[in-house]
Amino acid sequence: MTRRVAGFLLALAAFMIFEWINLGFNLADGHPTVFYVVHGVLIAVNIVLALVLGAIGVRALMAGRP
Repeated sequence: MTRRVAGFLLALAAFMIFEWINLGFNLADGHPTVFYVVHGVLIAVNIVLALVLGAIGVRALMAGRP
């Protein structure tokens, strides 16, 4: 994997974490409980996915260094 792709993965992971945490804080009151459960699951899955992508990006950057 090139350093450019690894950097892209790191940037994507940072954006995903920022965006989904921001969404979590911006959910307005007044929705049914199912709405919050579904969005909570979406947020959790996407944060885990972002952490996996970030780990892959870091490993790729470290593998390219002497």
